[in-house]
Amino acid sequence: MVIIKNSENVMPLITRILKFLTLAITGLLVLGFIVIYSITFHPEPVEQVDLVCPAETPMLLAGQSLKVLSYNMQYFAGKDYVFYYDLENDAGPDTRPSAKAIKETLTSMSALIKAEDPDILLLQELHDGAKATDFANQTQLLLAQLNNSYPCYSEAFYWKADFVPHPSIMGSVGMKLVTLSKYKIDAGQRHQLSLMDNDPVTQAFNLKRAVLVTEFPVEGGGGFIAMNTHLDAFSQGMDTMTKQVAEVDKLLASAKKPWIIGGDFNLLPPGEFSTLAASQQSLYNPESEISLLINRYASVPAMSDIQGEKKKSWYTHYPNDPGVEGPDRTIDYIFYDESITLKTSSVIHGESHQLSDHLPVTAIFQLPNH
Repeated sequence: MVIIKNSENVMPLITRILKFLTLAITGLLVLGFIVIYSITFHPEPVEQVDLVCPAETPMLLAGQSLKVLSYNMQYFAGKDYVFYYDLENDAGPDTRPSAKAIKETLTSMSALIKAEDPDILLLQELHDGAKATDFANQTQLLLAQLNNSYPCYSEAFYWKADFVPHPSIMGSVGMKLVTLSKYKIDAGQRHQLSLMDNDPVTQAFNLKRAVLVTEFPVEGGGGFIAMNTHLDAFSQGMDTMTKQVAEVDKLLASAKKPWIIGGDFNLLPPGEFSTLAASQQSLYNPESEISLLINRYASVPAMSDIQGEKKKSWYTHYPNDPGVEGPDRTIDYIFYDESITLKTSSVIHGESHQLSDHLPVTAIFQLPNH
């Protein structure tokens, strides 16, 4: 038996132990944050992006027609999967597409692009360095399939980490916005959008949505800007989408040259919420945040298309949720400056239903004559 004769002699020892434990825990926390920071992506509010564009690439001409195709390519996964994030509470059974599915979808998507023959491609959800798609740079895979038809391109990551400790990931991620062009590109910038209101650790590992701004010289004109974006999803109960739409609007309002912006906005047009199945409505607010853009700018699809008799032909999203039997909503758009003339537009159906959970949106514009 140990008899403590004087408890006062014990107190300094307990104090020293507590101080040591406090320092040790603080040190581990600091080390943890350093490790998390070092393996995740921390872009600046505005960054220049690398461009590939041979000097001999032809320039756009004032007054010419320009075909644009915007497409969320879902990292060439195809439609034979229900991924973990496709159902509530990450309940989807699949974590990645097979190598075979990726190869076959890439071939089919490339054939679709060749058949449409757009001048500019605004692409979302291309992977680079992601474990789920065998660490491939999908921009380069696509360019190889397109036989160098698009000599110029710019790209910007909006998800990047060496390791994400999510049970359905447990490895690296890398997802990009990519703009491909047959015509000369002058410059490119990545503009960071607001993040979801999560704790710092979740924010570090989460997607960091952005707008990729690509500038083109125009012979006989003042230039042209093509913007490419993919806004947030799964942000219910937050004001993230309101902030991101306002930031996009600010970019458009400040543009000094004729512009277009295309991408996956993850937002329903006004009035479409009530047409969705009840099981799908939880992903959106009844009053769509994208109303700000639709009320200020011309768009593809136009509101007359979305609300018309042929509105189903303008649906752009076919969820992987097995409870959804076909395209049932519009969440992808191309907005354009008032100085640009829209000639024709469409959403590509048919085979595209089997290639991605999004359908391509295409439009032919005429640039200003000066």
